[in-house]
Amino acid sequence: MSRISRRNKLLLLKFLSLFSVVRGYNILIIVLAQYLASIFILSPDIPLGDVLFDVNLFSIVLASSLVIAGGYIINSFYDSEKDLINRPHKTRLDHMVSQNKILTLYFILNFLAVVVASSVSFFAVLFFSGYIFGIWFYSHKLKKILFFGNLTSASLALIPFFAIFIYYRNFDKVIFVHATFLGLIIIMRELIKDLENIKGDVALGYKNIPIVYGERVTKFAITFLIILTILPTYLLVTNFDVGLMRYYFYGSFFLLLIFSYWLWWSRAKMHYVLLHNILKFILVLGVFSILLIDTDLVLKRIL
Repeated sequence: MSRISRRNKLLLLKFLSLFSVVRGYNILIIVLAQYLASIFILSPDIPLGDVLFDVNLFSIVLASSLVIAGGYIINSFYDSEKDLINRPHKTRLDHMVSQNKILTLYFILNFLAVVVASSVSFFAVLFFSGYIFGIWFYSHKLKKILFFGNLTSASLALIPFFAIFIYYRNFDKVIFVHATFLGLIIIMRELIKDLENIKGDVALGYKNIPIVYGERVTKFAITFLIILTILPTYLLVTNFDVGLMRYYFYGSFFLLLIFSYWLWWSRAKMHYVLLHNILKFILVLGVFSILLIDTDLVLKRIL
């Protein structure tokens, strides 16, 4: 009985390891965001059932999830030495499954993503093939290059949403303004992660803003990005009909002001972890705030 118990415990640890490596919680949020955007922003006039049971949309979301999961795997593979320094406990959990099996899973996930995309169109195959290459090239080369690493990471994070924008052929200005707001938040998060992981980055010879220019310059850069968010926030609440979601943008800007105060006070890794979580909270809250754009439509969809 104890042997079976140990085996079950090992299987559970391996499952948790895989879930941790592919950042399953992040993928679930991205899937939710893609569907909420599709239902309440991109296709408000299409019946709910037609959106939920749209095979092509499901294929695009599934292909995105598979590529993102593979991206986390290859990023973790290239960062394994750095993560041993920055996140020793998490890295030990991630290594419960051998690196060879993890890499095999990486190729399987990307292959399946292309197969799923082929059910949509040849253009979808090209789109997701390019996405796979972009994530690999970022993990292998670009993330170590000053400036390019942060900009590429932010761009790759937004690509799954552009996939559904292209599918619905919806290119309204509000989408790009909102994407600009999210992009600025994501770049801030990348810079905070650089401050958070500076010890491992230095040890492995990474070149990023905190290492090359120092923490003070990095904090100025993040503060400048916070100031830049004023423009898309102002445009979204004054020039576009975002409904009650305007309170999300007001709240986000208030949180960013608190964030900027704590940023200049921060010195230790635990401080940067807290700041990182504030930005993650803003991004996750933004997903659920999509429901606030048109509450009448939400009630109509539900009822």
